[in-house]
Amino acid sequence: MINGDVSFWWNQIGRDAPRAPLPGSLRADVCIVGAGYTGLWTAYYLKKAAPQLRVVVLEQRFAGYGASGRNGGWLANSVTGGRGQYVKTHGRQAAENFQLRMNETVDEVIRVAALEGIDADIVKGGEYIVAYDAPQQSRLEAAVRAEQTWSMTDVELLSARDAANRINVVGTTGALFHPHCARIQPAKLASGLARAVEALGVEIYEDTRVSEILPHRAVTDRGTVEADFVVRATEGFTAGLKGLHRAWLPMNSSLIVTEPLSPAIWDSIGWEGREVLGDFAHAYVYAQRTNDDRIAIGGRGVPYRFGSKTDADGLTHESTVELLRSVMNRFFPATTGAAIDHVWSGVLGVPRDWSATVGLDPETGLAWAGGYVGTGVSTTNLAGRTLTDLILGNSSNLTELPWVNHRVRNWEPEPLRWLAVKALYTAYSMADHAELTRRRTTSPLATIADAVSGRGH
Repeated sequence: MINGDVSFWWNQIGRDAPRAPLPGSLRADVCIVGAGYTGLWTAYYLKKAAPQLRVVVLEQRFAGYGASGRNGGWLANSVTGGRGQYVKTHGRQAAENFQLRMNETVDEVIRVAALEGIDADIVKGGEYIVAYDAPQQSRLEAAVRAEQTWSMTDVELLSARDAANRINVVGTTGALFHPHCARIQPAKLASGLARAVEALGVEIYEDTRVSEILPHRAVTDRGTVEADFVVRATEGFTAGLKGLHRAWLPMNSSLIVTEPLSPAIWDSIGWEGREVLGDFAHAYVYAQRTNDDRIAIGGRGVPYRFGSKTDADGLTHESTVELLRSVMNRFFPATTGAAIDHVWSGVLGVPRDWSATVGLDPETGLAWAGGYVGTGVSTTNLAGRTLTDLILGNSSNLTELPWVNHRVRNWEPEPLRWLAVKALYTAYSMADHAELTRRRTTSPLATIADAVSGRGH
């Protein structure tokens, strides 16, 4: 079993040849800090809309090194933090518009991948979220009722029988399904996007660490890039920038992937539609059936490291491996003897209100996007198109969305945030255990944790 080494996804395809670091100080029209999905999509749409611009992307390791090359491969239509907050602040129509744009974004990623010849194992099989105890079933039914009050969500409630016929999770009591989601191979998308933007004339400099972002300047260990606009696209690594240590909390998420499973095992499981799979647990998991018939399944594991520490090339604690293995084996007993080929972790950015944001300050030229809390595979694309309109001064249906220029307070200083996150996920785990073994209703521990954290759940 490989532990770390960035991710299975990168090991599966091999990494691109290293790109040169920044050769020294230079001048650009737009400087993008971070060569993950946010930075690459922004560069892509900027060069498509304004080919004359000099667009420079700076990356501390290699393109797709962070969450973009490590995630669970859910190209989903989720509005980060939920639509409800925007109903309160901007009205129902604005929230509806946001959801419609997210639905369209799933198809836009698929469109561009096809246009640019990026084979990222994309299958638009939809999103399938299962319940397997009474409290989860209650939350499932409430979620479906709430979703069905919106015309564009296209959510179906599946009975226990229909759910098990689709994906045979042991103990299934029901499931939620909607079509606005696709499975992808994350590193294939990141690698393909990087090549596509270079073909458009974008300069990507790797092995170049940005230490500070200032108005019209990005300061690196290899020189300073001056630009009319500087885009911060650093997601879970934002805490490493000077002055931004408490802006977004870098939360760890971990995955395991099995060996390719036999046809006999797949006959017992089903999963022929390649839907992405999640559950209604509080400490939820996310999974996919890969293109070569493995199961990749992930969850929070050890969710936060003291002091906002971010990374050791994906190295993952053995207890997390066993936790994810046990969930997979409980879902699918036929996998009990299957080998785990690779385990890895990555960090995602969590704002204090658990809601993503994109914006631009025209006076300083500072732009940003992120705080996706795990929904970034699709939301990064919407962010890239929105940043393009903001930078070019175009008013559009994207620049009017309610997450644009949304501001949020910083996280608490240490040790408060470490204690808070540890307590939060301990409470969720205890709640899940109680619900699975004895409770018939949602545990008050989870309800209190949601309220204290400010977490949209």
